[in-house]
Amino acid sequence: MPTLMGHDSDSPHALGEVGHCGVAIDSVSDMDLLFDGIPLGETTTSMTISGPAIPAFCMYLVAAERQGVDIGGLNGTLQTDIFKEYIAQKEWLYPPEPHLRLIGDLMEYCAEHIPAFKPLSVSGYHIREAGATAAQELAYTLADGFGYVELGLSRGLDIDRFAPGLSFFFDAHIDFFEEIAKFRAARRIWARWIRDTYGAKTEKAQWLRFHTQTAGVSLTAQQPYNNVVRTAVEALSAVLGGTNSLHTNALDETLALPTEQSAEIALRTQQVLMEETGVVNVADPLGGSWYVEALTDEIEAEAERIFEQILRMGGERTPNTPSAR
Repeated sequence: MPTLMGHDSDSPHALGEVGHCGVAIDSVSDMDLLFDGIPLGETTTSMTISGPAIPAFCMYLVAAERQGVDIGGLNGTLQTDIFKEYIAQKEWLYPPEPHLRLIGDLMEYCAEHIPAFKPLSVSGYHIREAGATAAQELAYTLADGFGYVELGLSRGLDIDRFAPGLSFFFDAHIDFFEEIAKFRAARRIWARWIRDTYGAKTEKAQWLRFHTQTAGVSLTAQQPYNNVVRTAVEALSAVLGGTNSLHTNALDETLALPTEQSAEIALRTQQVLMEETGVVNVADPLGGSWYVEALTDEIEAEAERIFEQILRMGGERTPNTPSAR
């Protein structure tokens, strides 16, 4: 938590918080230790960090250089999504304008110098965990994504070049069919807006690449072994909805950081789905189901209503023209 808030571990603001929920990174030496024995030139790294993403990324680049790696060939993803911090998680360091300036700088730098590294992962997970409905998670997350598209366009970046570097991070909640419909609607909406509103020409720019994490808020501290079943159902909904990568929560997440055994069960849950069930062998396997198609349309329509509400609060947007916002 102190690292997420931009504090060193010896800061008075960090008192009692260090080591409770992850790894503290205060310096490049910490980054060296974290990746000791892990060849960064052969590894894709995902950093779920937003407020201090820029200095953390700079330390990551130096750690790669110390390994003798050409940073131009690095691959991975930074979250860097500050909008969701203001909406839900509340871990920000600066007001919106300075944060967006830094994110714009990062987008430009990655596009020019580290083209395989994705500078933004737009997160709806935290919005859903804070109490949003499926439609609200979908709408607010994609609206945040549109905001970053407009930021890139305002920097003069080519949408067909930078849009493929944007990815998303969704929650997989416990309502099985609703979650599948949400993921399907997300792909449709993103492709349509990127093409029709922002003028993307390539299919790759219109693809919605997304990571999914099963819903921590759905798990219970009571009878925690039931959480294995909840996580498996949620993970299956993400796979059937088309996720590109997946995080399965440990059964004891409501109690503490996972034990080695609970982490292994979470991993094996994914492996059983991937290796033994056949669900990864077909894209959009529930497409054409009258119920799933109707639910997809319903969630998409609700998201569009939320977009209209957002636009009424912040100005008009015309096709192929970024809004003044």
